[in-house]
Amino acid sequence: MTKFWVIIVHMEIYHLLNRGVDKREIVLDEEDRVRFLHDLFVMNDFEDVINYGLPDRQVQRNPRKLLVHLLAFCLMGNHYHLLVSEAVPGGVSLFMKKLNMGYARYFNEKYERSGALWQGKYKKKLIQRDAHFLYIPYYIHLNPLDFYMSEWRDGGVKDPEKALQYLREYRWSSHLDYLGEKNFPSLTERELLTETLGSQKNYEQEIRKIISSSDIAAQSQNIE
Repeated sequence: MTKFWVIIVHMEIYHLLNRGVDKREIVLDEEDRVRFLHDLFVMNDFEDVINYGLPDRQVQRNPRKLLVHLLAFCLMGNHYHLLVSEAVPGGVSLFMKKLNMGYARYFNEKYERSGALWQGKYKKKLIQRDAHFLYIPYYIHLNPLDFYMSEWRDGGVKDPEKALQYLREYRWSSHLDYLGEKNFPSLTERELLTETLGSQKNYEQEIRKIISSSDIAAQSQNIE
């Protein structure tokens, strides 16, 4: 048993996922994407929400009382992925309620719509196997390739360098921060996964293997 798995046993790490109702788009422009990341930050607070500015903007605010430790994330067109551990008992449930309700309220007001935005209750999967833990960060960060090289899911990418370049240009995940490029660094706590993923070189090498090998890709897909 690795030291990382020992940590997980005590921390309880969850993969969280939610989709738009009828698989509808939940972000329609850059303003929506920025707002969702803004909500990831401000809704992660035990106290009532104050309409702070964007994550990493220098504004005066009281320290947050975290509900969850956000380890990794990816925002897609009609869904999102989060990797979290609870900071307080019941933190996941309260955080997801605040996040989903808050963003839906913003979205419905902006687009003058009513009704549910989300496809029922969010999915919550406890990380119970070390193999799951080892692949889930890559799986979350590789999701944007669905827009560009969907064959990555079968390990069929012929030009990994183009795939890596596309991922470097996609802002709406924690991938860049794990590469050491400041994107939205205040959103995530990266120490645990950085120990596991290793150096930037090792991290990118593993990505190349996953998207280029059908055997490795198959292992990484059985986790959602």
